[in-house]
Amino acid sequence: MPTVKMQVNGKSVSGEVESRTLLVQFLRENLHLTGTHIGCDTSQCGACVVHVDGKSVKSCTMLAVMADGCAVTTIEGLASGAQLHPMQQAFMDNHGLQCGFCTPGMVMTALDIVNRNGNNLDEATIRKELEGNICRCTGYHNIVKSVQAGAKAMEG
Repeated sequence: MPTVKMQVNGKSVSGEVESRTLLVQFLRENLHLTGTHIGCDTSQCGACVVHVDGKSVKSCTMLAVMADGCAVTTIEGLASGAQLHPMQQAFMDNHGLQCGFCTPGMVMTALDIVNRNGNNLDEATIRKELEGNICRCTGYHNIVKSVQAGAKAMEG
């Protein structure tokens, strides 16, 4: 079995994996980072979004061996101790979650949206960019508000 080595949330990790092990499985099963969710197994829902080398990736579509040598950030890697990342705080403050299942993927996608488009995001841009993330609970209105608020909070 191959051994993978990567930086996950700023820490060096390694582990033996079968060649067909998905990154989401490695994160959840080997590293016990269960904030990254498995929702659909078909890359449709976005619950499994993480950042690989700073870019948003659906971890159910990437093999763990493909992340060998990469820097991976999961939802667990955003907060600084008890201090939430501004985007996480914005989701709390603006009621951008209900059951919470999609929230880690939404937050990780939102950060990628800000990184690519800047802090001044309009509703149409956010809605278009979130098309790959599904929420069954909220209707997206508060998610959009949360992304806008989080983007503003990340300024400066």
